[in-house]
Parts: sequence; C-alpha cells; structure tokens
Amino acid sequence: MRMIGAIATTLAFTAGGALAQEAATATANFVDAKGEANGNARLTAVPSGGVLIAIEITGLPAGQRVAFHVHETGSCDHMTGHNSAGGHFNPTSKEHGYKVAGGPHAGDMPNQYVGSDGTLRADVFNPAVTLDKGEARIVGRALMIHAEPDDYESQPSGNAGNRIACAVIE
Repeated sequence: MRMIGAIATTLAFTAGGALAQEAATATANFVDAKGEANGNARLTAVPSGGVLIAIEITGLPAGQRVAFHVHETGSCDHMTGHNSAGGHFNPTSKEHGYKVAGGPHAGDMPNQYVGSDGTLRADVFNPAVTLDKGEARIVGRALMIHAEPDDYESQPSGNAGNRIACAVIE
C-alpha cells in the first residue's frame, strides 16, 4: 500500500511540475529615475486566470508604501521621468481606483510596502490581466513604481507621485 501511495504522490508532483512548466511566463527588469538597473519581476500566468507578479526592487523610499501599476506602453525612458510608459493600462475604459464605483482598471494594483532597507519584495496577483492572449495582454507593456501611495480614487492615476522605477514586460 505504501508503494502505491508513494507512486501516486510522485505522479501528482510530476504532473503539477509539468503544468507549472507549461504556464506562460514573462520577465521585467526595472530601471530607476537615473536609468540604472534596480530590480526585476517574474510574471506567471495562473491557470484560473490572471497573473502573479513576483518583484524585488532596490533603492526605493524606505519604510513607506508606494503605488504599483501596469502602464500602457513598453518604454522606460528615464530621461522623460518614465513618462514614455504612458498612462495606466486600461483596455476596458474603467475608472481608476478600488474606491471608485466605475473601477478599477486592469493596471490598478495594491500599494506595496518598501522595507527599511529601501527594498520592495512582494508577490502581487492581478486578476484583470493576461500574459498570452486578448485585450488584457500585458507583455510589451510596463510595470511602474511611483514615489507615493495610490489613493485608490483620484483620476486618472491615484495621485501617486513621480515615476521612480519602470520595467518593460518581455
């Protein structure tokens, strides 16, 4: 009986590993306001829909919350203050923010806390985007960290302050 249980466990683990390998993935490398590399993200499509984003970014304002969004354009030109990334990704023309009746849009994600060492480490799930298909596809777009927290209601971008770290999703 134990042998059958061990075989079943091995098969379940192997099948789970095969499914994980088939999931769509992407990466993104952050640059700061000076254009210097300061972090990365690993994005993984979730079988039930949405994308899990694992991020680690250094050199951020220590001990505070910062806004984290998907922006519409895959360009992170620090010479423009990362304005080259355009506005928030919003394929369904919704209002900005979790506190707004007509929102949130696909680019909205919760504020993230930066540790006392100035490093942000987080796993963030966005159910409104995809990596591989449809109008919600974010490969070729940008991830953005703002200097301030998002207030979840001001239009069009939550009064989140300057763009301080940007990464093109590839």
